[in-house]
Amino acid sequence: MKKTSELKNLLEQTKRKEKTKKEQVNWKWIIKVVCITFIISFLLSIFANNLIPNLSLFFGIIITLLFIIIGILFDIIGVAVTTAEESVFHSMNSRKVKGANIAVKFKKNADKVSSFCCDVIGDICGVISGAAGTAITAILVLKFHTNLVITGLVVTATISSLTIGGKAIGKSFAINKSDIILYEFAKFVNNFYKR
Repeated sequence: MKKTSELKNLLEQTKRKEKTKKEQVNWKWIIKVVCITFIISFLLSIFANNLIPNLSLFFGIIITLLFIIIGILFDIIGVAVTTAEESVFHSMNSRKVKGANIAVKFKKNADKVSSFCCDVIGDICGVISGAAGTAITAILVLKFHTNLVITGLVVTATISSLTIGGKAIGKSFAINKSDIILYEFAKFVNNFYKR
């Protein structure tokens, strides 16, 4: 009985929030992010299809690890942006701290920044590391005459476990250090920001 009333209260609070915060779907942002993703994926797929099959085993592993690390780093940034405290950056911005104004902009657009970092960059890195994994499998099969199916499964499982494990570690780190991560990222972006 008590659980039912708690659930009803939660549903009522959610409905109140929905009434006070009616937001339209931002179709302009969705179309923009789909186009950006298409272009980046297209260009990186050309890169992956032309360069990765010609790599040595060592460089194939290096490229795979590089894209796994990039995916993890952007996932950390995406989570940090959503969990950081905006008031901290308003205070820093009022004192003209370098990068604080960008941190405020990122925080105000946390849904977009997080979507771009976690989904767009993360998925692209996943595609590239998958393509590199295919090249690694082909090299292992040709050089060491291993079984194609078993080698492919081992390579895929290794790439998946490194990506998922890295992101799991990164998420808790991002939640605990969100303000620092967002500030350092904003400070880095500030170097390329038009004045």
